[in-house]
Amino acid sequence: MSSDLDVFVGNTTLIDEEVYRLWLDGHSVAEAVARRLRGGVLEREGTSVAVLQSDTRDHYRTFQMLERLLHAPPRLLQQLLFQIPPERQALLVQRYYAFDEALARELLGKKLSKGTKKELDEVSARTGVGIRSCRRQFDNFKRVFKAVEELRGPLAENIQQLFLLPPALARDYAAIVFFANSRFETGKRRLQFLSFADFAACAQSMMGHWSQGALAPEAAEPDGDLPKSFLQDLKELKVLVTDKDLLDQHKSLVCSALRGKISVYNELEANFKALSRALVNVGGKLTHARDVRDFFVDLVEKVIEPCRSDKWSPGDLRLFLTHYTAAPRSLPGFRHQVLWERYMAAITACLLRMYHD
Repeated sequence: MSSDLDVFVGNTTLIDEEVYRLWLDGHSVAEAVARRLRGGVLEREGTSVAVLQSDTRDHYRTFQMLERLLHAPPRLLQQLLFQIPPERQALLVQRYYAFDEALARELLGKKLSKGTKKELDEVSARTGVGIRSCRRQFDNFKRVFKAVEELRGPLAENIQQLFLLPPALARDYAAIVFFANSRFETGKRRLQFLSFADFAACAQSMMGHWSQGALAPEAAEPDGDLPKSFLQDLKELKVLVTDKDLLDQHKSLVCSALRGKISVYNELEANFKALSRALVNVGGKLTHARDVRDFFVDLVEKVIEPCRSDKWSPGDLRLFLTHYTAAPRSLPGFRHQVLWERYMAAITACLLRMYHD
């Protein structure tokens, strides 16, 4: 009598999520072992310190071999050396490219250069992010930037395709690339109340409304570049504040619409012209690199701080911007309505996101 014996040999690569996190955070093997011991792993697993040390070293060795594949995630999917289930591959990639927002906030708008990398010791001290982790995250930012800076089309989609990131994380990287490309000032004291999430939301609005792809996706320039033709055209909007009749009519339309509807009506009526000049002139100056760099400084200094001083609520600001944007449709002789609304769509989104303590 004979019987068939089926034998299956598997070599699935085991990934311990806790050890992966410790490796990503930049801890040495000894530090990782110590942290695992403090976490009670011996009691949970019924093992010894020697086995724990060996297990941690083995995991670290695996992660170091995987790292070159994580630099180009599609290669991780194509390779056959490590048998890792697809959902685990996705987890490895997502966590490798996840970043600390405090670190991203420090680096936002800076050139992703060797000089900036040399400053990471100070950044690490300010943010509390370990220096090894800082360097890995910086290298990720730079790698993504280099991979997509010349590609045409939507930035977030390009990043998602090349690095297999979840949509939300790809959008955050798109914001980092956008800021690195345009070199917006983010470090001044008056901007410190703004978080990475605030700036990222503004970047999405600016790319969504101002990039070439917002108008013609099939012939788009990289989203990281604000089209020069659009920025040049914004000078045409200055007529709203240089033409006295248009300025007076604009004020009349907005004030009539808001009378009795906002709590700061008197302040609006008194300061409308200064506020309008600030909103229009921010765009009119964007043809100069220095003024592009100061975009957020100008919004805070010339719009947000005066409104705060006059005790505008977020609701007041939202209502004002809605009517302020719509009113030029009724201005005779104003011929730049499409350009105006495209410009104000991003300005409005940025201001409403930034208007907080």
